[in-house]
Amino acid sequence: QVQVVESGGGLVQAGGSLRLSCAASGNIFSINTMGWYRQAPGKQRELVASITSIGSTNYADPVKGRFTISRDNAKKTVYLQMNSLKPEDTAVYSCNADIRTTAWYPYYSYWGQGTQVTVSS
Repeated sequence: QVQVVESGGGLVQAGGSLRLSCAASGNIFSINTMGWYRQAPGKQRELVASITSIGSTNYADPVKGRFTISRDNAKKTVYLQMNSLKPEDTAVYSCNADIRTTAWYPYYSYWGQGTQVTVSS
């Protein structure tokens, strides 16, 4: 079995910082892209940032220059450092990882349960 578990959400004032972590565990052969998504009330889920296994990153325009995604392949963990937070960053943040459990299986997308980030004005 594979598990993807996020941590690090919470309540912060505008201008503050938070760091999210997401760890994958279980029967894992390899991990390709890992990413963070968010969904605000009444809105569709959107990509925040993603990072490939070799460290190539991609950011949504609203978070460029404020958020930084990184990963530790040995720990099977991805991080999201969020600085200069704004009230509009308030959302449930979910981690996604493309994981292969054996060398001959395709990659499958796994999701964490989500963590709430609330930014007060």
